[in-house]
Amino acid sequence: MDTVISGAWTADTPDSLEGNAPASNAQRLKIEREAHKLEKRLCRETGRAIVHYNMIEEGDKVMVCMSGGKDSYALLDILLKLQARAPIHFDLVAVNLDQKQPGFPEHVLPDYLKSTGVPFHIENEDTYSIVKRLIPEGKTTCSLCSRLRRGILYRVADELGATKIALGHHRDDILQTLLLNMFFGGKLKSMPPKLVSDDGKHVVIRPLAFVTEKDTARWAAQRNFPIIPCNLCGSQENLQRKQVGEMLRDWEKRFPGRIENMFNALQNVVPSHLLDANLYDFRNAVATGVSDENGDKAFDAEDFPPPPALPGMQVLRLG
Repeated sequence: MDTVISGAWTADTPDSLEGNAPASNAQRLKIEREAHKLEKRLCRETGRAIVHYNMIEEGDKVMVCMSGGKDSYALLDILLKLQARAPIHFDLVAVNLDQKQPGFPEHVLPDYLKSTGVPFHIENEDTYSIVKRLIPEGKTTCSLCSRLRRGILYRVADELGATKIALGHHRDDILQTLLLNMFFGGKLKSMPPKLVSDDGKHVVIRPLAFVTEKDTARWAAQRNFPIIPCNLCGSQENLQRKQVGEMLRDWEKRFPGRIENMFNALQNVVPSHLLDANLYDFRNAVATGVSDENGDKAFDAEDFPPPPALPGMQVLRLG
């Protein structure tokens, strides 16, 4: 049964493009094929995350948080596609928090959401003035801004009867958070794909956990979403997250496969080979005389797979 459900969530959409086409249409068909492949990948990876972490269940009402950025647009768009073919019934409601940011085009999101047919709610709260009043000029505003948003959105979720709150964070956001916590927070901690709020009343999910930022950006361009820029958070030049993001993109170019391996590491944690005594009982570790495949191999060299070759290149062995 689980296999059937998983397959329904992650199955590729049927190919609708024919392989043979007139030469005059070749370029157009190539663009369409690439867009179709991208859509299939986005649906597959989002569905895989939903199934793997049991994010959405029968009868859920999922509140999709819309900021007007590329990721939240992609999240809603893909969830609508999955809703149409999922093996369970669930409802979607899109919610935008209008923070009264100067120059914010108030009509853009309502107009777009009306065009999709999805139920939506616009919450008006002047958090912008609060943030600007309390945060000194030149300082990043994320900490206070996120706390204010979180409290408001939890209240709205209660009012709407939402059982899940969906955020648009993707794989790259998760890795950036991991590195930020390591570099500046002294913690091995990232963004979980699913969590319960600190008051124990809400379940927050990140269906794009397996999706790359590169794919959400390409999908936003393909779908021509009406992107609304924000100068409150990620666009601030002195924000550490932006600098870490640039570092990860540089690694992706210089060391293909490194980012993928880092993300895989988050799903393959071995507490006995870290140093947190709260996760593993080092104090009472004793020799039992029983073989343990997870035991330490202190004298063995680590066995790492070879790095992936660059596209179009071969490694030749001479001699």
